[in-house]
Amino acid sequence: MGSTFDRTDRPDYDTELQAIADYVMQHHEFSELAWQTARYCFMDTLGCGLLALRYPECCKHLGPLVEGTQVPHGARVPGTSFRLDPVKAAWDIGCCVRWLDYNDTWLAAEWGHPSDNLGAILALCDTISQRRVAAGEAPLTLETVLEAMIKAHEIQGVLALENSFNRVGLDHVVLVKVASTAVATWLLGGTREQVLAALSHAWVDGQALRTYRHAPNAGSRKSWAAGDATSRAVRLADIALRGEMGIPGALSAKQWGFYEVSFNKTNKDQQLKPRDKWQFSRSQDYDCYVMENILFKLSFPAEFHAQTACEAAVELHSQVKDRIDDIEKIVLTTHESAIRIISKQGKLANPADRDHCLQYMVAVPLLFGELNADHYEDSFHEEHPQIDVLREKMEVVEESAYSKDYLDRNRRSIANAVQVFFNDGSATDKVEVHYPIGHQQRRDEGIPVLEQKFAENLATRFPAERSKRIRELCDDHARFVAMPVHELMDLLVI
Repeated sequence: MGSTFDRTDRPDYDTELQAIADYVMQHHEFSELAWQTARYCFMDTLGCGLLALRYPECCKHLGPLVEGTQVPHGARVPGTSFRLDPVKAAWDIGCCVRWLDYNDTWLAAEWGHPSDNLGAILALCDTISQRRVAAGEAPLTLETVLEAMIKAHEIQGVLALENSFNRVGLDHVVLVKVASTAVATWLLGGTREQVLAALSHAWVDGQALRTYRHAPNAGSRKSWAAGDATSRAVRLADIALRGEMGIPGALSAKQWGFYEVSFNKTNKDQQLKPRDKWQFSRSQDYDCYVMENILFKLSFPAEFHAQTACEAAVELHSQVKDRIDDIEKIVLTTHESAIRIISKQGKLANPADRDHCLQYMVAVPLLFGELNADHYEDSFHEEHPQIDVLREKMEVVEESAYSKDYLDRNRRSIANAVQVFFNDGSATDKVEVHYPIGHQQRRDEGIPVLEQKFAENLATRFPAERSKRIRELCDDHARFVAMPVHELMDLLVI
């Protein structure tokens, strides 16, 4: 008779943990496109964080846990006077970056915002650079920041290509935690074994549910969840660097591992998979594909599945602004993910609920010709009851071709169409947009818009002369990558 006890032979680290560790530890010849895009991503992410400081609900989360805490060589939070330990600094930077849902996006089987990882990266690089200078060593430069960003983007994005965490009820911030943990341990000088240990703890951590992203429970946690994840990553990296043992079978352990506990449902019907299918699917190596193809939010602080719908609504504004009361119905044609994630009916409880509502994000630009973060606030919503009137007239339908092209590696469109019908039987044209301005296929068109967005966001926090200095630095790639991290951070504090 066989034993009922578990075998005690300690396994090798799971294959996927080893692949991530090997990738983050190795030197890579990334493409020029990846390096240039990473710099633009840094600019855009920084600007999004600065803009969020206009909102008290974001700012209330920032600063030391104990007022007056002094941290020698502590990490700075851009746009503030805080100097914090890197765990809390990562939380604050990540919170600011994500608050307005305006930073970059990645859409595949799973989605997410890879620039969320900048919370851990920037906090650690600022602290490390300051400590090196204090010890008489060379500082870290912004080239290291960009390298870490490329690696974090790749880890998060490649795992998202074929693995849907949302389908099993998990939130995409698990991938932020994993990607940030890998690069944080590498930045701190960890060995391969320490990277593996830290990664194993990232997967073993209890994973966040998506409850706070969906009606009727949608709320502001979705604006700080990524900051929390990237902060936890810094803590896990520190634990590993102190010599804490890892958990080799964190993913694959029978009964207790991540695959069996948290990833054991199919993407379609939520039924248990055969045991040999409880693993991640990955059909390409880690390189720099994600950074090269990252999606920027350039015109609207809005959930990305709605970006092209917002563009269509802006285009239709001039045709409907004087006929609002004559509208019979509005047909929104979209893809499956948008319907499942952001199509909502009924009362919207708060700004976080509104910026994840497809109908709300279309109604505002139809009425006003634009959509910005202020349009989600309670005061704006209360002053404009027409928004909800239009929402009630909207019909949301799936176009199967849109859904197919959304997942097609060679297309990766995020298509939406909007058409307005009037009581007299007339209608607008059906305005269809397949790729938003922040898509890689519209990069030449989008970069000037990104640069203007960055300039405007800087101006919300810094005087004109300092904003100009920061812009000029960021516009010069060679000068940017050579600059010590802590010197840039000197320019970003008040």
